[in-house]
Amino acid sequence: MAAAPASEVSELTPFCPAYRRAFEVLGRRWTGAIVRALLAGATRFTEFTTLVPGLSDRLLSERLKELEAEGVVERRVDDGRIEYRLTEKGRALAPVVQAVAEWAEQWASA
Repeated sequence: MAAAPASEVSELTPFCPAYRRAFEVLGRRWTGAIVRALLAGATRFTEFTTLVPGLSDRLLSERLKELEAEGVVERRVDDGRIEYRLTEKGRALAPVVQAVAEWAEQWASA
């Protein structure tokens, strides 16, 4: 992925409250991994702990509640089964997650 042309970067203002807020919400530990798992189709609590190594039940529960409060995730109970789904707001993160994934592959390999 090529770097953004200088003209695109120079159009950014030095500070944006909405941008800061987005990073505060999405930049919390494990939140990106949870959103990525939801985009990949995970819906049940146990699926997250299987798909995201190292994620504790406590932190998963906490992050899902935060994402629900932000309107990114919705929690549904169907016949006693609890499922989590991305809202329209959450699904709109797909290109962002893809861009970060591409950046990570090139620049942040473990």
